[in-house]
Amino acid sequence: MDGMSVTWRKASRSTANGGNCVEVGRIANKILVRDSKAPGAGHLTLSPEVFREFLADLKEGRVGV
Repeated sequence: MDGMSVTWRKASRSTANGGNCVEVGRIANKILVRDSKAPGAGHLTLSPEVFREFLADLKEGRVGV
């Protein structure tokens, strides 16, 4: 991350499935999302607005998981 430190966190419900889930971090005005099983495989970078829309879609069942 260009020398910047990111603090990653898991969802509070991540204890299901052995604790494997996505992790979320924040740097500057960006939200980062990565797979907890493969943290070195890269991450998605989203704006806070897009991340909020994504979470709303998940909660409403508009995204297949």
